[in-house]
Amino acid sequence: MADNTLPTPAYPSPLKEFWLSFKVNKGATVALVYFVLLVLAALLAPWIAPHAPAEQYRDALLSPPPWAGGNAWRFVLGTDEVGRDILSRLLHGARLSLMIGFTSVLLSLIPGVVLGLVAAFYPGKIGTAIMRLMDIMMALPSLLLAIAIVAVLGPGLGNTVLAIAIVGLPSYVRLARASAMTELNRDYVIASRLAGAGQLRLMFDTVLPNCMAPLIVQATLGFSSAILDAAALGFLGLGAPPPMPEWGTMLATARDYIQSAWWVVTMPGLAILITVLALNLMGDGLRDALDPKLKKG
Repeated sequence: MADNTLPTPAYPSPLKEFWLSFKVNKGATVALVYFVLLVLAALLAPWIAPHAPAEQYRDALLSPPPWAGGNAWRFVLGTDEVGRDILSRLLHGARLSLMIGFTSVLLSLIPGVVLGLVAAFYPGKIGTAIMRLMDIMMALPSLLLAIAIVAVLGPGLGNTVLAIAIVGLPSYVRLARASAMTELNRDYVIASRLAGAGQLRLMFDTVLPNCMAPLIVQATLGFSSAILDAAALGFLGLGAPPPMPEWGTMLATARDYIQSAWWVVTMPGLAILITVLALNLMGDGLRDALDPKLKKG
């Protein structure tokens, strides 16, 4: 007899389904390609940069790019006020900016998630105290709070990362708490309670995996905010100390040459602008791909 059973439909894997939803957003796809290339350029900076980031060429001070009237093709983006190659400094500066962004997001995300889950599972005095502290922190302008922290701890790369992490903490706490509160009354959480699961298992094994989608989106957007805050602190002289090629520090040292040597200011400014824009577009794409309510079809 012929087998009349219908074939089982093939469903895409979760990763493939995510990618199909993500690539619908063309802007997010282009931003992802740019970000991957930026990470590769940062990792390979010691080998692909045409010059050392701190090497000075006294015969080429403030040399414009060759495509803008300069005559030195060895400096594709020109040189700064002390004769350092801007392209090489941008490539090495990408390592610093990405490291600052990634580290500060990690230092905000982990304690933020823990505090948010504690506030959701213990909504009494503990949860109230945590949320009131977060409200006080959010009442202060983020940049001013970061400046105050760095002013107390002292300027430097490590203190900059710590200040940015502290500034970004409240958003993760509030988001983790709100997401966990939404999940607490669902059937699978009640079933886990009845099965005898402890609080730690409920928090980190049962509830947390179902709260990760908005946290991932927030972390992506927090990455761009961290790069902006680091650039702002560097511009104010509170970030990475010279001659480290951090993008904000490059802007700070070049502000006296805005009119006489536009490329010295424009190149690090464009690097910050394009990178932050790409991260924001990626965050939008992740939100659309991870939120079932926003999926089309």
